[in-house]
Amino acid sequence: MNYPIIGITLDSEEPGGYSNMPWYALRQNYADVVVASGGLPMALPHEPDHVAAYVERLDGLVVTGGAFDVDPGMFGATTRHDTVVTKDRRTAFEKNITQAMLAADKPVLGICGGQQLLHVILGGTLIQHIPDEVDNPLAHEQPNPRTEAGHTVKIVPGTLLHRIVGTDTLAVNSAHHQAGKDISPNITVNALAEDGVIEGIEDSRYRFCLGVQWHPEYLISNGDWLIIDAFIKASAV
Repeated sequence: MNYPIIGITLDSEEPGGYSNMPWYALRQNYADVVVASGGLPMALPHEPDHVAAYVERLDGLVVTGGAFDVDPGMFGATTRHDTVVTKDRRTAFEKNITQAMLAADKPVLGICGGQQLLHVILGGTLIQHIPDEVDNPLAHEQPNPRTEAGHTVKIVPGTLLHRIVGTDTLAVNSAHHQAGKDISPNITVNALAEDGVIEGIEDSRYRFCLGVQWHPEYLISNGDWLIIDAFIKASAV
């Protein structure tokens, strides 16, 4: 069979814990769902100078989340919230490869922090810390396990996401303290939490450019399955 090759961005950690040398990390379920939907996962070490070689070989890209933030300077912020933590080499690589995949019109799926980076790449800005900028916010860093729903989102009719999941609401897990803020003309908001926080975006200029703030790789709903399947099918074209 011809499996579409799906690049999955890795997290990076400093020495300590798993190894006394710097190390990469990836939750297994990111790869599991790619395989289950008919793709071949490829882990992507952070090599900004080799982006073109990666893109030549990849059919689709998953930009993953992690316990870190996009540098506020990337979206023109002049202040940095005390909670902001950056991983500069990882972000530089993910920015470069996302832009290159979009330029090649190859499918991109941004998940959680990957959705936030996609939001910035497409010309938007971010809320640096939801509790400081949103009135009566939901628990976007949910206290219950990620294998369970934390809240629901409203899916915007007429969007790619709505066509994929086929429903007006979706139960999602939630593990973030930042979110999309201002949007550009290129950004279509496709999902919103009940407190107004942006939960999903897309850009119709591309064949498949989708970002979701939750983690569909946990497959807590049929909608999550449908998102992964649609991405893999788009990557197989």
